[in-house]
Amino acid sequence: MSTEKSTDTNTEEHYTIVPRRVSFDWERTPLHWIPDEPTATHVINVLHLLLPAGERWFVKVFKEGLPLVTDPVLLKDVKGFMGQEATHSVQHAHVLDHLAAQRLDTAAFTKYVDFLFEKLLGENPPLGAPIPTQEWLRFRLAVVAAIEQFTAVLGNWVLHAEGLDQADADEVMLDLLRWHGAEEVEHRSVAFDMYQHCGGEGLSRYARRIAGMTVTAPVMLYLWVWGTAYLMRRDPQLAGRLRYSLGEHNKAVRKGLLPTWRELGTAIPRYLRRSYHPSQEGSLRKAVEYLAESPAARAAAAAVGRAAIA
Repeated sequence: MSTEKSTDTNTEEHYTIVPRRVSFDWERTPLHWIPDEPTATHVINVLHLLLPAGERWFVKVFKEGLPLVTDPVLLKDVKGFMGQEATHSVQHAHVLDHLAAQRLDTAAFTKYVDFLFEKLLGENPPLGAPIPTQEWLRFRLAVVAAIEQFTAVLGNWVLHAEGLDQADADEVMLDLLRWHGAEEVEHRSVAFDMYQHCGGEGLSRYARRIAGMTVTAPVMLYLWVWGTAYLMRRDPQLAGRLRYSLGEHNKAVRKGLLPTWRELGTAIPRYLRRSYHPSQEGSLRKAVEYLAESPAARAAAAAVGRAAIA
């Protein structure tokens, strides 16, 4: 059963996960939505390259796993997770449209992301590999759980990233990132609990969890570096004057515009502990507080309220 072990209280209580049908107006958001910080802008923009296809894939994998879920509380959590992830996918896809409208076309990159999730990690093993159906599903559930470890860490980071406020980052983009980050903290345990529930028993389940992270961490790092370099090369405002570099990345880290390498790197050994549970990540209280003040989340809640009255 998925029970949030809140880092904010000494008691355990179950937290209900509810999708929020938010929307954002990108008309006034500039291409460099962190002023004078193209590297930090595009490092974070890689999220928009990866998440539309990635989160559609999460939903597909979980749909395959639904018949295996025998716990009614976990089943409710999983359905809430799927609803949130579907909304995330749509909203980040709208940002890609916004980038294209500003002459930064991402299609040449996202076709490789689509290939990764739809073909290499699709319903059938790639290249006809003789992997049993149940084992292939369990491996993909392990990959989802590993990715969600990083999204929870990133979500917690952006909720506390005062450097973005101090840099006068675009309010709409910041709301998108923090709304999304808050929901990642909300559902931080669901993918892990789903894997634990469906992933078999004993050492093999733990070994598969290790394998999921072993594949996920280097692939995510590679895609992030490649994606940032792609965006900066094709940024029409930079016109080739600046390329992605570790030095510029680290300058943005020191300004608080990006998470530290330590924050990201230490998420891996935590996850690999046998006793680990993702409820240890971040602050559910902080996430809920932000969702109560997020302009997009509040507008979505108001729309639901009006529909209920009507």
